[in-house]
Amino acid sequence: METLPNLRKEFENEYQITKQFFELYDDSLNDYAPHEKSMKMMPLATHIAEIFGWPEIIMKTENLDFSAGDYKPTFLDTKEELQQKFEEDYSKTKTVFKAMQEAELDGKWSMSMGEQILADFTKYSAMRHALDQITHHRAQLGVYYRLKNIPVPPSYGPSADTSDY
Repeated sequence: METLPNLRKEFENEYQITKQFFELYDDSLNDYAPHEKSMKMMPLATHIAEIFGWPEIIMKTENLDFSAGDYKPTFLDTKEELQQKFEEDYSKTKTVFKAMQEAELDGKWSMSMGEQILADFTKYSAMRHALDQITHHRAQLGVYYRLKNIPVPPSYGPSADTSDY
């Protein structure tokens, strides 16, 4: 079975769902967090947008070393900046997917903090991890929306707010 066509479809599906969430984003709530240990809303949304660019990083590198400064966090202030970052990162992923061959998914990829390996993946499993992260963090964002009375878009079926669309 070829997995690359499935990854393309899954990223496209997650893109479409996330796009609905970002269309409803309220940047007056950027600093909202439901708990002191929770991320604030804009950093959480930014992280979701950035994950859509992970396939490019995964395919162009073999390791992401946080201690070496390989990752530079993005700081956004507005809904428009969030949507732009999201579109840019997803566009990079689409370009990478178009150029990829199935066999490239077997390559190795890891995340580290210097000598400490945080995660060790095949490129395929790193992409699956990215998809899981999108789902996980978007669900968190959905909780923030619910707590602030922002309609929660449907994800894998209707939400309690679907009839309001």
